[in-house]
Amino acid sequence: MKCPYCSYEESKVIDSRPTDEGERIRRRRECLKCGKRFTTYEIIETVPVIVIKKDGSREAFDRDKLLRGLLRACEKRPVPLNLLEEAVDDIQNTLQNTLDREVSSSRIGEYAMEKLKSIDEVAYVRFASVYRQFKDINTFMEELTRIMKNK
Repeated sequence: MKCPYCSYEESKVIDSRPTDEGERIRRRRECLKCGKRFTTYEIIETVPVIVIKKDGSREAFDRDKLLRGLLRACEKRPVPLNLLEEAVDDIQNTLQNTLDREVSSSRIGEYAMEKLKSIDEVAYVRFASVYRQFKDINTFMEELTRIMKNK
């Protein structure tokens, strides 16, 4: 495992413990060159899910990209990181458990909005405004009205 500080390729494992109900292994490592410590996660390799983007191009599902999008929507909001990681885990599990190996980016966006709606309404509206590409203030108000009716 390459050290993120000095790029040396050898480290020793100091501690290992399961996380996420045994789905991943968290390992604390120490670089054998610079002595700094870092954390790695080991997960089971699965069949990749291919995302079909709006322009028709295809790319492998990227868990980190989804998490970054949720983090951006939750910027300066009182949302704990672990809630967003759980949401991404749930979405990823949903995608892995379907028989489809290809999924549209719009479906992933809908899953993300569904999760954000229950976590933080402001983050939900932020995400929806980018995802649904609100054209003007009226589109934005329609979404807010829909949220208010569902309360």
